[in-house]
Amino acid sequence: MNNEQNRAKTNINWYPGHMAKTKRQIMADLKLVDIVIELLDARIPISSQNPDIAEITKNKKKIIVLNKCDLADETKNKLWIEKFKKQNIPAVLTDSNTGKGIEQCIRQIEKIMEQDIKVQAEKGRIGRKIKAMIIGIPNVGKSSFINRIAKKASAGVGNTPGFTKQKQWIRINAQIELLDTPGVLWPKFESEEVALNLAFTGTIKDDILEKTEIAYHLIKFLLNNYMDLLCERYKLDKDFVNEQLENENRPENENIYEIFLEIGRKRGCMISGGNIDEEKTARIILDEFKNGKIGKITLE
Repeated sequence: MNNEQNRAKTNINWYPGHMAKTKRQIMADLKLVDIVIELLDARIPISSQNPDIAEITKNKKKIIVLNKCDLADETKNKLWIEKFKKQNIPAVLTDSNTGKGIEQCIRQIEKIMEQDIKVQAEKGRIGRKIKAMIIGIPNVGKSSFINRIAKKASAGVGNTPGFTKQKQWIRINAQIELLDTPGVLWPKFESEEVALNLAFTGTIKDDILEKTEIAYHLIKFLLNNYMDLLCERYKLDKDFVNEQLENENRPENENIYEIFLEIGRKRGCMISGGNIDEEKTARIILDEFKNGKIGKITLE
């Protein structure tokens, strides 16, 4: 972790072959639905929005669902809802674990489709169901969301990105039917920031990542934006942290590296010779961030 030149570029791309097929299937299925429910991670509303999918669904009615809002900064959640509102896009905060926001999501779908249903009824098509499609990148919590909104274990749920594979229709209530789709990424991430945000939140499979690199960048972000939460979680002395950050005799990456090592010491990640197990330390930091143990944090 001492090479600053290597630190400048973290090349993360993950696009299994089945994702290209999924994109084509979504394009074909759009003609079957009235409205698109786009599920985003409330911690990374920009990075978790697939630009390819945003483009092909731009002419459909849409509702944005900011899922995992329980893990995000509550102040930032409100700002994101306001931002989408200004763009005339209905947005709802949800927590699929507790069911928060699920009923509001259903009401929003019915409200958006109210005029269309009325027009259809005037043409004699009484009782026509609302056909919705749910779209989201891997690991955004789509299966858990579906299980909540359908009030049963309708979709396969897995912790591994890309777990949900098969297309299926799910009955939400007497009015709404939902078409599930597998999570899909896009071929090339447009910036390192997007790639890192997806890595922090567990969208990219762990087995293709250099964990210590990702943990370094996460620590750097937290030091700049949520230092108090980081220090509290890992019992770091703020004077020690500030001393490292203000040390002008070393490059920035080495200063942050010392804080990374201190977290390893605090968590007992020691190996022979009094050294720190960097892999274990990185895994702890990344897992605790993904599970919300460091605190409510929004990356964007």
